[in-house]
Amino acid sequence: MRLRQALRLLTGITVGGLLTAFAVVSPAGATISGGSASNTATTVTYQYSFTGAPTYQRVYVDTDRNTGTGYAQGTVGADYLLENGNLYRSTGTGWSWALVKAVTFSATGGVARWTVDRADLGESASPNDSDLIFQVEAPMETSSKYTNVYSGGSGGSVTYTASTENFANPERGFYHHTGDCDKADFSLSTLQSYRTSQGISLVMCVFYLAEYKNGPIAESALAQLQQQLDTVRAAGLKMVLRFAYTTSTTGDDATKARVLAHLDQLAPYLNSGKDVIAVVQAGLIGAWGEWYYTQNFGNAGTVSTTDWANRKAVVDKLLSVVPSSRMVQLRTPKFKRTMYTTTPVQSADAYNGSATSRIGHHNDCFLASPDDFGTYENASVEYPYLQDETKYVAMGGETCAVNAPRSTCPTATAELAQFHWSYLNTDYEPNVLSSWNSGGCLADVTKKLGYRFRLETGTFPTSAVRGGSLPVSLSVRNDGYATPYNSRGLELVLRNTTTGTHYKLAMSSDPRRWTTGTATTVSQTLTVPSSLPTGSYQLLLNLSDPLLSARPEYSIRLANQNTWESSTGMNSLLHTITIS
Repeated sequence: MRLRQALRLLTGITVGGLLTAFAVVSPAGATISGGSASNTATTVTYQYSFTGAPTYQRVYVDTDRNTGTGYAQGTVGADYLLENGNLYRSTGTGWSWALVKAVTFSATGGVARWTVDRADLGESASPNDSDLIFQVEAPMETSSKYTNVYSGGSGGSVTYTASTENFANPERGFYHHTGDCDKADFSLSTLQSYRTSQGISLVMCVFYLAEYKNGPIAESALAQLQQQLDTVRAAGLKMVLRFAYTTSTTGDDATKARVLAHLDQLAPYLNSGKDVIAVVQAGLIGAWGEWYYTQNFGNAGTVSTTDWANRKAVVDKLLSVVPSSRMVQLRTPKFKRTMYTTTPVQSADAYNGSATSRIGHHNDCFLASPDDFGTYENASVEYPYLQDETKYVAMGGETCAVNAPRSTCPTATAELAQFHWSYLNTDYEPNVLSSWNSGGCLADVTKKLGYRFRLETGTFPTSAVRGGSLPVSLSVRNDGYATPYNSRGLELVLRNTTTGTHYKLAMSSDPRRWTTGTATTVSQTLTVPSSLPTGSYQLLLNLSDPLLSARPEYSIRLANQNTWESSTGMNSLLHTITIS
């Protein structure tokens, strides 16, 4: 046996009718991804995706989940081995196998798949799981351990593995703000590097209109705005947008009439750019558009009834020119509570297009003082209000001053979660962010800003008929601080494993309601199109941007291992069904 094993290791030749082992010959490169398993009452199906032209496809199956028995491969003790079209049983602790039988096997279209009788594995769902290792050769590539939990009926059950990776997702996370948007042109290559190298998908655009306080906005300025929108789109990012008139504490802003006229000029640009505008901050009034130092709307906190009416007229106008699919954020909770209502947005009214459902919040001095430099007037009232509000409206902003211990990790992470933060400035304030890094929470904050969806389990049939039912059930956990604040598509995608053709079935669940900190069950019985060609289909989940559905970088990536397809923007459900 030792001689024959040595021959196999050197040559990759079958000796004495036994299966080959680890060949060193490499006829073509090979990679492996997306390993999964599903079962019916009597069979189990294993599969993974591969590239290249490997000579051998393998699955090591540890049915007793005991690393001390069977063949030691990675972190499992394999009791059985599938190699190409045969099933083998371990006869010892080394490379010693007995042929059980030939099994159903295919390796076409970049997918290797086996279907095995559960009885041949000695598996009767007790224990109710097995450990798997997937492998291709040559060259050799081996997966990490995958645990398959058997379902008891005619469907297939998949258990997904969480990912700890930081990656870009649309409309959430840290953002960059490096200059005034009306003057400093965005660089396409720089924006692209934010996404690819830093996992950042947002930039801030503060567009100043200082030169136009006494007249219309110049065509050159409007063209500059259009250019900035186009560059952001080309880079695959989105922008947080704010207009303002001054950076001076003299509050040298524009009159209400001038502001309203300017918003009419901006309306077509806001509409055409809505696909890459994540959210609009109200701005316009006062220094930096933050509504405190202002010559026209009530200065330095002294705001009359008339001033409040004028402020509300600006917000109402902004809501009318910003496309209804986008939210507008106010600088403090007091602004919305004074001008609109003190009642937080309720679940039944969320996303209904009303003014209150579209007005969110931003805090640009997060943690800087006991009241965040005037962000809060009465925390005992405004904290619970904001906590409820931000379940359904956008929340973001920046830090602005070190204020230890309030500005350090314990309070920072607690309030980011409490107020459902979706985005935060990575460029300011650097000392605060540095304290988070040294305090050990920055990496966690980076991943949790906004939504972070991950699949836990999925249950699917192994077969369906054209025109018939296709029941699907998914458990999706949101590990982020918030939910998406803009509309998001949700589709089950069937991809023919032979032709690669996609067929998309709309699902009714709204990802904006996949609550943070909990798992949501997405369960729906779909109908297989009667025109769907018969064959084998991979299942994928697509959470595309309704306005940018052809751009994969604008789709939501799930925080799981071996599921994301960057080329399509889809998430593999690691399951295949047969349509007849």
